[in-house]
This record gives sequence, C-alpha cells and structure tokens, in this order.
Amino acid sequence: MTREEKSQVIEDLTAQLAENANIYLADISGLNATTTSNLRRACFKANVSLTVVKNTFLAKAMEKSDKDFGDLPNVLKGNTSIMFSETGNAPAKVIKEFRKKAEKPILKGAFVEEAVFVGDENLEALVNIKSKEEVIGDIIGLLQSPAKNVVSALKSSGGKIAGILKTLSEKEG
Repeated sequence: MTREEKSQVIEDLTAQLAENANIYLADISGLNATTTSNLRRACFKANVSLTVVKNTFLAKAMEKSDKDFGDLPNVLKGNTSIMFSETGNAPAKVIKEFRKKAEKPILKGAFVEEAVFVGDENLEALVNIKSKEEVIGDIIGLLQSPAKNVVSALKSSGGKIAGILKTLSEKEG
C-alpha cells in the first residue's frame, strides 16, 4: 500500500468517525467464513455497518478526529472491527444476540453519543441504552398519562355522582 493510499484510508476513517455518533470496536477474530457472513447479515438487518480496520489507521484517524475518544485507542490491539450505527444500542444488541450462538464478537469498546465505554463488561449497559425514539416515546407516554388519568377519573366519578343522585332521589320519592 502506498503512502497516498494509507493517507486516503486514514482520511476516510476520520470522516466516518466524524459522521457517526455511535461507534463500537469489537474483536471478531477466529470466526469462520460462514459465521462471519452470518454476523455481517445480522448487522445489515439491524442497520449496523461492520468493517475490519487496521489498528494503526484507526488510531491515527482517532487522533485527527475532533471527538474525545478517551481510553478507546488503548484497546486497539489484535483484530479490530468497527461498527457504526444510527441507533446507540443497535450494535450492542447484535453482539449480544450473536453471542448466544458463538463466543465472539467480543466488545472492545464503544463511543456512544459522546460517552466512552471500554471493555466487554459494558455490553449489558450498552444494550439497555434507549434510542432517541424510545426516549421520546417514553416522554410522550408520561405526558399523556396524567391527562388519561384525569379523563378516566372524571368518567368514573361522573358515574358515581349520577348513581348517588339517583339513589338519593329514589329515597325521597
């Protein structure tokens, strides 16, 4: 690979790091061709981009990036694959689901919406991160809840008041 080609790869990686708010680093070494193909298919279905990268190129791209990757460059040892996603927890869900059948991928680290996670022990926490859409849905649900309670209370108490008035009128009559 020529120096220009290497520079181009680093530039492309730097651009990808800038464009994506959710970046996962995983180790998929040792997976056979069929298993790797299945992983790529699972990533595609979940809208996750999976690419194998050279550690030195990714480290240089991280240095050039405006983002603060914290300790993530320290995990760039051995085989590294990079996963990009629009949804913060999508790659974590793919990894967790895939590990039901295989030992890998192993999560090396993640950069999710400015937060840095290092180590496979963070997988469960990353799976449980809610997407922007899920948080908005929760907020809308919470906002609708009091209004629904007021309406149902008015309906039920309205029936109670009518029942009480009917009972009182029957006693007088």
